[in-house]
Amino acid sequence: MMSFFVGIIALILGIVFIIKWFGFFIKGLMATLPALFILGGALATYLGLEELKDKSTSDSFNDETSELKSEVESLKEEIKELKEEKKAKEE
Repeated sequence: MMSFFVGIIALILGIVFIIKWFGFFIKGLMATLPALFILGGALATYLGLEELKDKSTSDSFNDETSELKSEVESLKEEIKELKEEKKAKEE
């Protein structure tokens, strides 16, 4: 409950100070926006490159996976044939 009252007081003070010092607020905003855009753009570029790298890695992984699945299927068929041969020899 205490944090609620402190939050209300901070909200009211924030509104009063923005109204009173609006010019300073705008100047501060003008000073920080270019830096935020530069940092945000750099972060977005980095994340885009990482996504492309992950996508190419997953594509090659899928190719390997399909090759391994086909190899497993052929080995299963071979095992079945060997079991049938063994049964035929035992009879």
